[in-house]
Amino acid sequence: MEEANWYVVHTYSGYENKVKADIEKTIENRKLQDQILEVSVPMEDLVELKNGVKKQVSKKMFPGYVLIHMIMNDETWYVVRNTRGVTGFVGPGSKPVPLTEAEMRPLGIKLSKNVVIDFTEGDSVTVVSGAWEGTVGVIKAINQNKQCVTINVDMFGRETPVEISFTDIRKV
Repeated sequence: MEEANWYVVHTYSGYENKVKADIEKTIENRKLQDQILEVSVPMEDLVELKNGVKKQVSKKMFPGYVLIHMIMNDETWYVVRNTRGVTGFVGPGSKPVPLTEAEMRPLGIKLSKNVVIDFTEGDSVTVVSGAWEGTVGVIKAINQNKQCVTINVDMFGRETPVEISFTDIRKV
């Protein structure tokens, strides 16, 4: 199987979140979850001082750009390139160039090394870190590409599916 890389897509300014939402909807509709793994609009938290009042705000790190973790092929290129608001991939001509590990590090995005797991669907696991720490759930799905599992957690009296990274869970 081909390897997934991070690519940069140029968008109309102010359309970054709309492009992200549209691509995620297309992924769902065309069942491309195994080819387009993640769509990201990198944000940074800043403290602004306005009229003597400090205020915590999130701003886009790269206005006009969206990062996409995907396996590049004709279908994924077509889907991304023809999303409303996308003006093109970053790279010479029409050939997208993937980001290198050195370019990814400052963004806080780690190029994941594959984690070998001994879980199967139906196993009970405990979440050991993150927002769901201490939660016990049963694995409903395993996604090797995203290096995560889907477990159901009880939220407001309902079973809700949640994606948890392989490194954040332990077998019960």
